[in-house]
Amino acid sequence: VQLQASGGGLVQAGGSLRVSCVASGSIFSINAMRWYRQAPGKQRELVADISSDGSTNYANSVKGRFTISRDNAKKTVYLQMSSLTPEDTAVYYCNAAIRSYLITPYVDYWGQGTQVTVSS
Repeated sequence: VQLQASGGGLVQAGGSLRVSCVASGSIFSINAMRWYRQAPGKQRELVADISSDGSTNYANSVKGRFTISRDNAKKTVYLQMSSLTPEDTAVYYCNAAIRSYLITPYVDYWGQGTQVTVSS
């Protein structure tokens, strides 16, 4: 199983960006999907998560600005980011709880990260 993140880049403050993460490999089902971020010198923090039925949660710092969504058919999770500030600059990592077969437990997998840089 692999998670491949994409869509990061450089954007000006106030701008928008969407990052995506697609899961591939032996996948029977995907439970929660999440986005984390890690800024230089800081710990990795949970930004948003979405359950298999579409329920979402957000960190206070991104509420009202970021939207997490998923396309189960495409095995993809998205993070739409708007009103970006330099404080949003970080490497963004996707994470998903994936079951490879019916009888196996869910296992957490991580994507490789995608850099988001917001200039002032």
